Amino acid sequence: MLGVSAVLEGIGKAVPPRVVTNAELAQTLDTTDEWVRTRTGIAQRYVAERGSGTADLAVEAGANALKSAGGSDVDAVVLATTTPDRIVPSTAPEVAARLGLGTIAAFDVNAVCAGFVYALATAAGLLATGVADRVLVIGAEVMTRITDPTDRGTAVLFGDGAGAVVLRRGDADEPGAIGPFDLGSDGDRADLLAIPAGGSRRPVDATALAERANYLFMDGKEVYRQAVTRMVASSRKVLDRAGWTIEDVDRLVGHQANARILSAVADRLGVPEDRRVSNVARYGNTSAASIPLALADAGLRPGERLLLTAFGAGMSWGSTLMTWPEITAA
Repeated sequence: MLGVSAVLEGIGKAVPPRVVTNAELAQTLDTTDEWVRTRTGIAQRYVAERGSGTADLAVEAGANALKSAGGSDVDAVVLATTTPDRIVPSTAPEVAARLGLGTIAAFDVNAVCAGFVYALATAAGLLATGVADRVLVIGAEVMTRITDPTDRGTAVLFGDGAGAVVLRRGDADEPGAIGPFDLGSDGDRADLLAIPAGGSRRPVDATALAERANYLFMDGKEVYRQAVTRMVASSRKVLDRAGWTIEDVDRLVGHQANARILSAVADRLGVPEDRRVSNVARYGNTSAASIPLALADAGLRPGERLLLTAFGAGMSWGSTLMTWPEITAA
């Protein structure tokens, strides 16, 4: 036995019913299906209808993960999201209540596209310190609410969805064990990917609305460079900590930002195409939901060794390792 670890025992997902194709976006944007596919690898995305929010997707994915794990007895909910239903309060307590989990600990984590890895690390800490025996970790986003529908550079990229896992306290040498972790950030580059208005520094006013500063801004070229560099370096750090080489990794599960970033990271790490997990064509970039959605869809086999790595606004990034257990996604 190598010590206490967070162990995966259930996984679930949820997406809105509405699918928006590239062709539909091309009706209002200066773009084409070919242009979007060539530059991003994205063919469609799921979009939440007006009146639904992050909590709705989180509840559905969380319920499915609990079903997959065979029970609803958890001690905490950690929700990774960039798009809470409200600025105050956090969304996780409502999710816990709607799942019938009572007055357990529940809180949000915002590390944007790296949020799910951060939430896993947070949950692992709760388990290691004895605060919880089982934790429900959810990545849920309604990114289309914060994306400028008139901006071709971002409107084609993002989609809505949620993925969730149930973790329990266990041994580091058993199937499903997660870790070690590598986490990092660089606040000097925060403006590369940000919503300029809407916070305490710059509330939304008429000027902000006129400038469309209430929507996500992205310096695409520099974000690409940072994402590839940081995910590759973080992946190598976590592999070194575990004593693994890249040849020990059966599947690379990167944040599903776009196909070009995923390919560049895998190429630099030396991961062959048959060991790369990608569902970005179907979902687009779902931020903190992308890794759990990829895990749920990948058809992973028990015993496969996984490298998870993500990068997002902040700038923030993180990586971890795990061995896939014998579970069925719900």
